[in-house]
Amino acid sequence: MQHAKGFGSSSVERLVTEFGKLPGIGRKTAQRLTFYLMKMEQDRAKDLADAIVAMKEHVRYCSVCFNMTDQDPCPICSDPKRERAVICVVEEPSDVLALERTGAFSGLYHVLGGVLSPLDGIGPEDLRIKELLHRIRNGVQEVILANNPSVEGEATALYLVKLIKPLGIKVSQMARGLPMGGDLEWADALTLTRALEGRRELE
Repeated sequence: MQHAKGFGSSSVERLVTEFGKLPGIGRKTAQRLTFYLMKMEQDRAKDLADAIVAMKEHVRYCSVCFNMTDQDPCPICSDPKRERAVICVVEEPSDVLALERTGAFSGLYHVLGGVLSPLDGIGPEDLRIKELLHRIRNGVQEVILANNPSVEGEATALYLVKLIKPLGIKVSQMARGLPMGGDLEWADALTLTRALEGRRELE
């Protein structure tokens, strides 16, 4: 049996290939991860595999905000102490995690699941915009747009403003403490806290 890419094991090559399918992981990084796992103790490798399987079996999207959760609705949506009149709109679940780390926001979230990107074939119907519009008709007073500072993020924010403002709901955007092209999930807590506190209303 001939093994691809010079490895003496088809199992090794298979794992390298699977790691290489992950975002931001090139072949060299995939090889390093695979070799690291080869040196790992059997029990630790099994714990990692079990954690991946458990995540796939038990984690789902919240039916209200579409954040990742193992209970539905998620703990944030279920928390009676959260301010239900304010919804912060983010692109991905990782953005919720970043904002929650700050402890500066006490409202609810709505995860769009991406941004508008016509070049990639992503239109309004591919995002959870319809669900957002349904939610904000039930007593929401302010929608905070926390899109990442990218061209696509700004275009998505502009599109949402045109949909939400006519409903008589205040729409604000986080102050820009992030460089263009940066992501919320990599920003430090202080930067995100100041961005939330310095948000401005959009006309």
